Amino acid sequence: MPTPPVAKKIPKIDVVHGDRRQDPYAWLRHRDDPDVLAYLTAENAYTDLGLKPTAAFQETLYAEMLGRIKEDDTTVPYRRGGHFYYTRTEKGKQYPILCRKHASLDAPEEITLDLNRLAEGHAFLALGAWAVSDDGRRLVYTVDVTGFREYTLYVKDLGTGMLEPDRVERVASVAWSATPATFFYVTEDHAKRPYRLWRHRLGAAGDDLLYEETDELFRLGVARSRSLAYLFLYSASHTTTEARYVAAGDLGGVWTVLAPREHEHEYEVDHGGDLFYIRTNGGGRRNFRLVVAPVADPRPERWSELVPHREAVMLEGVDVFADFYVLQQREDGLARLRVTSLPSHASHHVEFPEPAYDVEPEGNAEFAAGAYRFRYQSFVTPPSIFDYDTVARELRLLKRTEVLGGYDPTRYRSERLHATAADGTRIPVSLVSTKDAPRDGTSPMVLTGYGAYGMPYPVTFSSNRLSLLERGVSVAVAHVRGGGELGKRWHDDGRLLRKRNTFTDFIACAELLVGEGYTTHARLVIEGGSAGGLLIGATLNMRPDLSTAAVLRVPFVDVINTMLDASLPLTVGEFEEWGNPKLREHYEYMKTYCPYTNLAPRRYPAILVRTALNDSQVMYWEPAKWVAKLRTFKTDDRPLFLKVNLDSGHGGASGRYDALRELAFDYAFILTRLERAS
Repeated sequence: MPTPPVAKKIPKIDVVHGDRRQDPYAWLRHRDDPDVLAYLTAENAYTDLGLKPTAAFQETLYAEMLGRIKEDDTTVPYRRGGHFYYTRTEKGKQYPILCRKHASLDAPEEITLDLNRLAEGHAFLALGAWAVSDDGRRLVYTVDVTGFREYTLYVKDLGTGMLEPDRVERVASVAWSATPATFFYVTEDHAKRPYRLWRHRLGAAGDDLLYEETDELFRLGVARSRSLAYLFLYSASHTTTEARYVAAGDLGGVWTVLAPREHEHEYEVDHGGDLFYIRTNGGGRRNFRLVVAPVADPRPERWSELVPHREAVMLEGVDVFADFYVLQQREDGLARLRVTSLPSHASHHVEFPEPAYDVEPEGNAEFAAGAYRFRYQSFVTPPSIFDYDTVARELRLLKRTEVLGGYDPTRYRSERLHATAADGTRIPVSLVSTKDAPRDGTSPMVLTGYGAYGMPYPVTFSSNRLSLLERGVSVAVAHVRGGGELGKRWHDDGRLLRKRNTFTDFIACAELLVGEGYTTHARLVIEGGSAGGLLIGATLNMRPDLSTAAVLRVPFVDVINTMLDASLPLTVGEFEEWGNPKLREHYEYMKTYCPYTNLAPRRYPAILVRTALNDSQVMYWEPAKWVAKLRTFKTDDRPLFLKVNLDSGHGGASGRYDALRELAFDYAFILTRLERAS
């Protein structure tokens, strides 16, 4: 191995609640300091040199993964107004091309937006908002060309293909009014918090500021109902919502509060006929219920219940149509769809055959639709687009993502297991392996997790994952507390002063897999990204012997220092997720798990850390500081690599080919470490 970089130390001492905290690597925050870029570049050079022996293997993996993808492909068109919209990709091009056809699928193609053209001259490109006016003549969209998730708004005349002069910086969300020349948008403050709602009239000299959210816990978002009749403005923290509404055609109308904000009351609204449909968890009904209210007077005292709260069922979402509505529910960690006909209110479930899977709504733009479109997939079933006839109760498969190279799903086995945490809680584990994978402890495995924000970890298909499975490596997901697999209480039990449950749950899942013969500690790799990187960082300190290697992608590892800095994006709003270290109780609890704080002299596994210079979610200096500090503590000779993408943000490379190369790099690290352990 080459000699790793050594980051200089510049003393910085902070006193928090009488506790002296030393941070010799705080200087890495100063992005404009030439020494910072020099250090990050040195880390990249060290990583590239250390993994140079895998260069040919990386190319093999890249070719494998690319060979399974249909490079020229098209999504299933969906109807909105007078057009059918779809996206297609072309071989050799990094980004999708957004298209439509007027009235019929046999009509000539119109390209609404070619992201490849927009990406010219940029190392990164991400599309944010995208919305077509009701008359189909104009497109408003936002793009980010740095990775910092700072989006600029443009308006395109779809008839001429030319851009209008209108342009707005730092836009977070956008929605058209029913008047084709007017739309509404939300802009961000200095800390990237969406906080101001504006009305924009095409060609007007200035925009009208309609609302400003002054509470730093809350973020704004504007949206249009599927019925197109109403606009909604949401002001939401992690635990509380306040929604305003206005008729989409009433440009000067008052945005009326539906239900005033109340601590730990979250709700969202949809519209159908003369009713608002409201998903609400007020009154301690944490897993939500469904109520309706008359549009003429939707005050909370007029709410009437359609679907009651159920302790074992999480109501995740509601899609309302003219003749039916669909509930997205989660029970025992699995997504379910419940269809209710209108006006009879007769209900039934759509059944799915596999032990673990994922279901998401897909392209349901028309309010008067007769079928419900969704995307179904699992560890072994590629993404499949279905139309469900809600009257005949029949499924129609429209498209299944093609996996080139002779993919045979019968060669693989998907399982659902449960680990037992120290407090007796059962933790779901989803697992995929080849059918002939032995259960004698000889199989290598990758175990991943997330466990934050009440977000379930989806059980999705990946043709790229076949490069692991075909080499005998099983893949498992630990559905730990802090996520949303088992409802709001599952989230509550893994946040704030219960956050350590997330990490101990993950360890329990790893011990289950070892104890049941699926793998051994010496043949286990653990990985996670963002808040999942926090999970892995905390786990490495608690149980450095748990695995032979670890991969941390854009990891949130400097919890205390970040949460002490209210000027950073996300910090204030996330007091409700992680806590506020300016409160002594929260600070003392964070000290027990913060990965950066708890590094100590011990043997750690081989580690690969990924970050990005323009990351706005987890700043690059968190993983950089963590790696620099870990190098001074670790007592082993196993490699510790830091890979910095200097041109992207939180999600890594934006181009599809570039993203594959990043994954091939990671897989080469994982597979070579597992080979060493065999």
